[in-house]
Amino acid sequence: MGIPLRQSVTILRYVLKQRLRGVERYPMVLMLEPLFRCNLACAGCGKIDYPEEILDRRLSPAECMAAIDECGAPVVSIAGGEPLIHKEMPEIVRGFVARKKFVYLCTNAILLGRHMGDYTPSPYLTFSVHLDGNRDRHDASVCRTGVYEQAVEAIRQALSRHFRVTINCTLFQGESAEEVAKFLDDVTALGVEGVTISPGFSYEHAPRQDFFIQRNTSKQLFRNLFRLGKGRRWPLNHSSLYLDFLAGNETYRCTPWGNPTRNVLGWQRPCYLLVDEGYAPSFKALLEETDWNAYGTGNNPKCANCMAHCGYEATAVNDTIDHPLKALRVFLRGPKTDGAFAPEPPVKYAARE
Repeated sequence: MGIPLRQSVTILRYVLKQRLRGVERYPMVLMLEPLFRCNLACAGCGKIDYPEEILDRRLSPAECMAAIDECGAPVVSIAGGEPLIHKEMPEIVRGFVARKKFVYLCTNAILLGRHMGDYTPSPYLTFSVHLDGNRDRHDASVCRTGVYEQAVEAIRQALSRHFRVTINCTLFQGESAEEVAKFLDDVTALGVEGVTISPGFSYEHAPRQDFFIQRNTSKQLFRNLFRLGKGRRWPLNHSSLYLDFLAGNETYRCTPWGNPTRNVLGWQRPCYLLVDEGYAPSFKALLEETDWNAYGTGNNPKCANCMAHCGYEATAVNDTIDHPLKALRVFLRGPKTDGAFAPEPPVKYAARE
């Protein structure tokens, strides 16, 4: 797997500490969106759909530090928008690193070559480069020709300067297992540390709704992919049980508070994928005042096809701690790629008011 030992041990220690204290809901990753402005208009994203006065907002370094101090998560994923547009991003990253938080700075890499010198290699900093498949697939996803090649060149530069680099890959409608496998071979050959991969979530504000994969189609795609991947040593940046879930072998409910989102509008309810559910003024209010039973597959029609790691990786991590031998078996053998899918959670939204 593509998660360094130091980071794995830190997260495990953190989770065990919360559980020993009897804490029911705790974050694992702070999803920080310090701006919504972006230099791309991707088919599967609706962030730049906000009015100009919101696109012009920025979280200050002080607000970003307050967010991590408030929630206490060991990992921060800085997304957006495009974070490298934010002029104070180097200061924000330095603040997180000084707190020994593991930072994933998510970027489409168009500006990475220009701004790489503003950052210092550290075991706590990773450039997470957005690549949604091979050149043609990715350029179609971001609606601009040439972005894939720019990103690959920036990855090579970052690796040559000894930065940690991972790939963040979202899969959309029309993908084939063979195509995705070739992409994973290519980025593995580049020498990246890890690859985060999951099916795309159908953002209501996305300009192309036909891009998104249905849930059973996603499961079969991942089964076909993992069957092809046996022995290929892709550095997938996930727990073994999350990968097993993607292949349809686990009946999981999501853990939306595991990856809480702080952005320019506040603490987003319930996660960064649902954009019209309102905001909380503080992390404490987010945890205590959100109706968590109103969300997740089976609980809300908006969540019906979601299999995203922001909701289900935390569930898989907790399952790993509860059932370490099961997780070890999947780690050693890989996810099961045949047989019936695990049952889905029962649908409850007909009973909801």
